[in-house]
Amino acid sequence: MANKNANKNVGTNYVTVMGKVESDFEFSHKSGNKSFYMTKIAVKRLSDVEDHIQLIVPETLIDMAGDYVGKCVRVRGNYRSYNNRGERKNRVLLAVFAKEITFVDEEPDAKKSNRVHLDGYVCKKPVYRKTPKGREITDLFIAVNRPFRHSDYIPCICWGNNAVIASEYKVGDRVNILGRIQSREYTKRISETESEKRVAYEVSINSMRKEEVEQPEEGEKAEETAE
Repeated sequence: MANKNANKNVGTNYVTVMGKVESDFEFSHKSGNKSFYMTKIAVKRLSDVEDHIQLIVPETLIDMAGDYVGKCVRVRGNYRSYNNRGERKNRVLLAVFAKEITFVDEEPDAKKSNRVHLDGYVCKKPVYRKTPKGREITDLFIAVNRPFRHSDYIPCICWGNNAVIASEYKVGDRVNILGRIQSREYTKRISETESEKRVAYEVSINSMRKEEVEQPEEGEKAEETAE
């Protein structure tokens, strides 16, 4: 029998990004009878710096054989985390799971080209630090529930007063977040003589608020205990 509580406490996870397609669609994985493909889009910030955002696209949305490189696209969907099936272990892939794709003629407006809304739970102790110039930063790791007991684990970063507030959050706190997806390059030291460049993906928080955590009703507690 289906679990009637399977979709309870599902978090908010909405993304809209607009940018230029940077690469051809490559096969990512298969789930059931559906195939999924991956590409990247370049999304401009107000500063004209570009974020390079990964997309996972179901084959049913567009013709994967088409030539889309350089075209402007609007994508709506969710920001998801996937276990990386590559050679490296313990790596997580972060990508926008596309539910709607629209090709547009106009150059994307940087003010509207990258929006994320998440409602999830703090799943690691926040990490507060200061830059050499004294700027305050806090790293948050947020779990956003999907239906049927799946979750996406999203790294987030906040600055200034938000960083001070977020540094006081506890594991299990529910947080509502508005922000944007950003990519940044960093150098990972592999050994004493080796290092490599990598790209980190995270949600840069513009605004946030702490929400009340919903407590299960007594009947739901008894049902979960009996499972």
